[in-house]
Amino acid sequence: MKFDPPLIPATLVRRYKRFLFDAKLENGDFITGSCPNTGSMLGLTEPGSAIYMTEHDSPTRKYRHALELVEADGTLVGINTGRPNRLAEEAIRNGIVGSLGAYPVLRREQKYGLNSRIDILLEDPVRGRAYVEVKNVHFRRAPGLAEFPDSVTSRGAKHLEELGDMAEAGHRAIMVYLIQRGDVDRLKLCRDLDPAYATAFDRAMKRGVEACAIRCTITSGQIEADTMVPVEETGINSVL
Repeated sequence: MKFDPPLIPATLVRRYKRFLFDAKLENGDFITGSCPNTGSMLGLTEPGSAIYMTEHDSPTRKYRHALELVEADGTLVGINTGRPNRLAEEAIRNGIVGSLGAYPVLRREQKYGLNSRIDILLEDPVRGRAYVEVKNVHFRRAPGLAEFPDSVTSRGAKHLEELGDMAEAGHRAIMVYLIQRGDVDRLKLCRDLDPAYATAFDRAMKRGVEACAIRCTITSGQIEADTMVPVEETGINSVL
C-alpha cells in the first residue's frame, strides 16, 4: 500500500485530546492536525519525534493534515487505525495468512452476532465461512516484542466473545493482530495492562477461535503487510 499523495515530514510538538496533534513543519510553520487513532498510543507521543502526515485540501475537512507515521525506537510506526483492515485483506489475498487466501469470496464489514459487524467475512462453498476480526498493534516495550492491547479494551473482549460464538456455531473464527511496525518478530498479550482482555482471549482459544499476528514493513513511501510472526500464548490455535 503506497502513500498517495506522498507523506509530509514534520516534528511532533504534542498529541492531545486523543484526536488532535500539533507539529512543526520543515519550513518552521506550526500546524494542528487530526490523529486517526483514539487509543493511548503508548510510547508514540514523545514531543520532538519525527512524524509523517497526509495532507488534504478538501473544504469539508476541519484539519488539513492527518498523522500517519511516528518514528519511535529507531523505526517508523503506523498509527492510523483505518489501515489495518485493508492491510489484512492484502495479506489474505497474497497468501500470507495460512489457508485464508483460498476463500474465493471476501466481504467487508458484514453484520453478525448481536448488533455487531465483522471486519472481514470469507466464504467458500466447500470450506464454509470464516469470520476475521482485525486489531491494530503498535505497542512495544521490549526489543522484538509487540504487545496488545496498550490500554483497557472492553470492546476488544466483546469481539473475542462474539468470535467464540461463531466458532461454536461451526464456523472458522480468526483474530488477526496487524502490527504496524517492522522491528518485532513476535507478539504477546499485555496481561498486566488489561487482565480482562487476556481472560477473554484464553476463553476464546478454548472455544476454537484461531489467532495470528502479521508484521508490516514501513517506509515513508509505503506500508506493506509482509509476514506472519508467532503469538506467544500457551495453547493458542494458530491459523493454518
